[in-house]
Amino acid sequence: MRLAMWTYPWDVLDVGIDAVVADLRDRAGLDGINLATSYHAGRFFQPRSPLRKSWFPEDGTIYFRPDAARWEGAAILPQVAAIVTERGDVLRDLIDARDRTGLSVAGWTVCLHNTRLGMRHPGACTRNAFGDPNYYSLCPSHPDVRTFAINLVADLTHGYRPDAVQLESPGFMGFAHEFHHEKDGVGLTAEDDFLMALCFCDACLARAAKAGVDGDAARRTVRTWIAETSERAVPAPRWTDFSARGPDVFAAHPEVHTYVSWRFEPVTSLAADMRQAAHPASRVHVLDIGNGWLCGSDLAALARVTDGVVMCAYDRNPEAVAADLAAARAAVGADRFLGTGMRVFYPEMRGPEDLAVRALAAVAAGVEEINFYNYGLIPAARLDWVRAAGAAALA
Repeated sequence: MRLAMWTYPWDVLDVGIDAVVADLRDRAGLDGINLATSYHAGRFFQPRSPLRKSWFPEDGTIYFRPDAARWEGAAILPQVAAIVTERGDVLRDLIDARDRTGLSVAGWTVCLHNTRLGMRHPGACTRNAFGDPNYYSLCPSHPDVRTFAINLVADLTHGYRPDAVQLESPGFMGFAHEFHHEKDGVGLTAEDDFLMALCFCDACLARAAKAGVDGDAARRTVRTWIAETSERAVPAPRWTDFSARGPDVFAAHPEVHTYVSWRFEPVTSLAADMRQAAHPASRVHVLDIGNGWLCGSDLAALARVTDGVVMCAYDRNPEAVAADLAAARAAVGADRFLGTGMRVFYPEMRGPEDLAVRALAAVAAGVEEINFYNYGLIPAARLDWVRAAGAAALA
């Protein structure tokens, strides 16, 4: 079983690669590191850094050196983060040191969550039923976006040969996703959030039409629902257990049901194309943070077209962790890779026992990898919690 921790390049640079290796391998008992190789904006409290206590990463940049020839003629181009050019290529250093450190290296790669590129290429963004763009969400149906994502994985794997690539946000995103100063005075429900995020951009409508799906009919219905939501004095859900029911929640509205069911196709085919473009030596895993069908993610299909799935078990009690991962194992099948991810955040985890019991539940459900989140965001003392959880998983 691989035990690894998600880590940001700036944390490795601030703390130092040898100190990070000692923390992960010797103190936390891990044998892998998942380094962010493409990431979005944010503001992070930095308990580990000796240089700073907060960090604002550049929005929508990559943390490796691309091959310019691979991107020749591409409409959407990556931007290298300044810390790579100014302070060093951490990914290269970790990969070159694999034999010495004993740490396998995964490239944690954010695919379509990219506000910088969305602002630069608004035509490539997802758009709601009213035509409004979601600048933080590139659309997996758009040809230029697909080329960008495929090139990203191909460049990373052929140029660096990480042990694995973990694809975060390879599909559609929700409406509420921590954009700067989001405002909602209505009290949008889970279904409202989904309807506001449901993409009806030109690329989606054209791709759906080729599959015989009438996206315009779905858009008209969804526009009506959003208008009704906007006029209510208080939120009023239309469906019970909305998120858990899947596309069949729309069974009484076949035009919407058909369109929502179709959305699996662009996400699954994009993941397949990224796997095809990747170097054979690098495994390609899809990260699922629990949104499932809401973002067009079909675990079984994604596991078939890639090398497997990492199902994150965030904010879940041990019983839910066991149930969710058992369901994921059943969906992907016994012959496909299944990993999981756990946050070492307080109060989600109040001590080593909380983390260990979830790790045991994950092992019982049949996972082959446990990833812990996140090296630079937690106090050093919690590395001992990680070690205890890893020891329990391996016992």
